[in-house]
Amino acid sequence: MTQGLHHVTAISGPARRNLDFYTRKLGLRLVKKTVNFDDPGSYHLYYGNDAAGPGSLLTFFPWEQAAPGRAGIGETQETRFLVPEAAIGFWTHRLISEAVPHEAPVRLFGETVLAFRDPDGMRLALVGVPGIEGEPAAGTGEIPAEAAIRGLHGVSLLLREAGATGAILTDVLGFTEAGREGTVLRYRSGSGIGGLVDIREAGEFLPGRMGAGSVHHIAFRAADDAEQAAMRARLAETHRLRTTEQQDRNYFRSLYFREPGGVLFEIATDGPGFTVDEPLADLGRGLKLPAQYEPYRQEIEARLPALTD
Repeated sequence: MTQGLHHVTAISGPARRNLDFYTRKLGLRLVKKTVNFDDPGSYHLYYGNDAAGPGSLLTFFPWEQAAPGRAGIGETQETRFLVPEAAIGFWTHRLISEAVPHEAPVRLFGETVLAFRDPDGMRLALVGVPGIEGEPAAGTGEIPAEAAIRGLHGVSLLLREAGATGAILTDVLGFTEAGREGTVLRYRSGSGIGGLVDIREAGEFLPGRMGAGSVHHIAFRAADDAEQAAMRARLAETHRLRTTEQQDRNYFRSLYFREPGGVLFEIATDGPGFTVDEPLADLGRGLKLPAQYEPYRQEIEARLPALTD
């Protein structure tokens, strides 16, 4: 069974600001520039590691006039990136030099966590982990390869209680319960990248409100259509949860459902991958449109905001 996160999708404000932050300040690769398949008047930007592999991907719907979201229960509280343990010092200095709001490093489950926020207030963290130096990474002019982000470490969910969501993670999505620290319960998959989900139990608390800086949904991996269908059947038969019909996202095929704590979950296939419409070396250079929108390319390009001068 394929395990772990496939991607995290969030909402941002202006696309150009989002692109600058994630590519220049954090050194992620823009691996796909396309449109929101349900709203072709706005971008869908995908960032990842050099190999553009599942588990490395953070994607955004940039809405130029998006109102800020509000943190609360029933949502993803923090999205975390994986870096080599020795790189935390580099990243602390870089966040300071780039005037990125951040907190002092802390220890969680034996790992060093450096929390910070993007320009829309999205809660992010870099987690230093030993032994991941060999994972795909490419340096930039400002970020050496040895310090570069390798992919997603995992996500932290803020929920009223963990039990029902934990049952979905363990029974359907291939995770196991791995420990507890205070109010945080950790679930681990077999994947080195995108392999962790933490649930912070908050009890009765203000619900979250979606907006700029909010995570829209988190996606979990399925190797192929057959594995995805088996997960769907398990959700229906054991947990009485319905999913959407399968939706073709060109680079993967998706099902969506609302898990018991209120977070929108997706199950995404590993294939066909991001090289289906452009070679690996050219990922992210051109605007890629699904077939149904190709006849309207000129109109769509005219409506989209410029990403560069």
